Amino acid sequence: MASVETSSSRPYHIIIFGASGFTGQYVVEEVARTVSEGPSGTLRWAVAGRSKAKLEKVLEQAAGALSKPELRTVDIIVSDVKEPDSLAAMCKQAVIVLNCVGPYRFYGEPVVKACVENGAHCLDISGEPQFLEGMQLNYHSEAAKKGVYIVGSCGFDSIPADMGVLYTRDQFRGTLTAVESFLTASAGPEGASIHDGTWQSAIYGVADGASLRSLRRKFKYQPLPVVGAKIKRRSALFYSNEVQQYAVPFMGTDPSVVKRTQRFLAEEQQESPVQYGAYAGVGGVGNIIKMLVAGMMFMLLIKFNFGRNLLIKYPEFFSFGFVTKAGPTKSQMKDSSFQFAFYGEGYTEGKDPSQGKPDGKIRTLVQGPEAGYVATPIAMVQAALTILNEPNALPRTGGVYTPGAAFGKTTLIDRLHKHGIQFSVK
Repeated sequence: MASVETSSSRPYHIIIFGASGFTGQYVVEEVARTVSEGPSGTLRWAVAGRSKAKLEKVLEQAAGALSKPELRTVDIIVSDVKEPDSLAAMCKQAVIVLNCVGPYRFYGEPVVKACVENGAHCLDISGEPQFLEGMQLNYHSEAAKKGVYIVGSCGFDSIPADMGVLYTRDQFRGTLTAVESFLTASAGPEGASIHDGTWQSAIYGVADGASLRSLRRKFKYQPLPVVGAKIKRRSALFYSNEVQQYAVPFMGTDPSVVKRTQRFLAEEQQESPVQYGAYAGVGGVGNIIKMLVAGMMFMLLIKFNFGRNLLIKYPEFFSFGFVTKAGPTKSQMKDSSFQFAFYGEGYTEGKDPSQGKPDGKIRTLVQGPEAGYVATPIAMVQAALTILNEPNALPRTGGVYTPGAAFGKTTLIDRLHKHGIQFSVK
């Protein structure tokens, strides 16, 4: 089968659930830009959410922003995450549901359950490891039986990191054994900010650390084999020669997603796993002071219910203005960008990875536009188009997958490259 087509009983290639949310509105615009990339050159799609009026407003705004008046007539489905029957009715109509309703800790599982039970693939943009790994534990077997693909973290968390490690491995001539990534972001004169929905996901992602450890024990994983020299953990704050600024371990979901991908590749495809360390540049001394103060408050408050409520109620105060309830402005997004630098090492062709020290190095880059609300919709929509256009390149059975596990054999990287998320060897 060359592509996935719609049918009279399943009329939409894509339904965007939560289309009127802050991120959802930008996913709507991105889908509207890419309709010609759907199967047979046409993408059939609809928007869904609790409020018909809000969905109509989002379509009206998208029609104006893109000068596409036809968007005003895109089909609307009223569906509520708290009403299972409405979720089931929505999922029955879609080939793929793009779930933009977060925090996923509260609202993600009902959507996954409805998709699996009603035969729709599901992509989300979660950065919450507890949710992502919980879905794998609870739904992988059933999704595999139904031939349904559930792919989490299909936004900035964690397609650039996960696909970036695979790209680095594929560009290395030999056996790549370890990669460190360094994330840096740049902003224009108005600075950068994030929406408080993203902030809430981060709060719950970090707060779930203890329960995540107990969840992982249920998988009964064997340790992944270490090929080559064991990667060294860097300190909690250090000056990085790689990015010429101070850096800290990356707090997002990238390390857990990449490790899950590497486990899949090792156990399911007998490929040599790559060790991974993730770091983020934080700039100079002034930024470090702000980060330390905000970080200490964050880590203290996150331990208690009342503290988490304070963080959620007053995001601007606790983030020094970086998190806002309004989210970034259009000009802030236009002037912002991100860069991942991947530094890999391994054994060149003909060398035995079990003998001696690694003798080869590689540096690759993944660069793109503003991470949260420009790059994330691009990544999510291109992941969906990859499922629709390249079903034979996906894993042989359905299941709950990471992006790297789902899309490692597809042309997703080429698709992203064409839409402004660029992969290169330096």
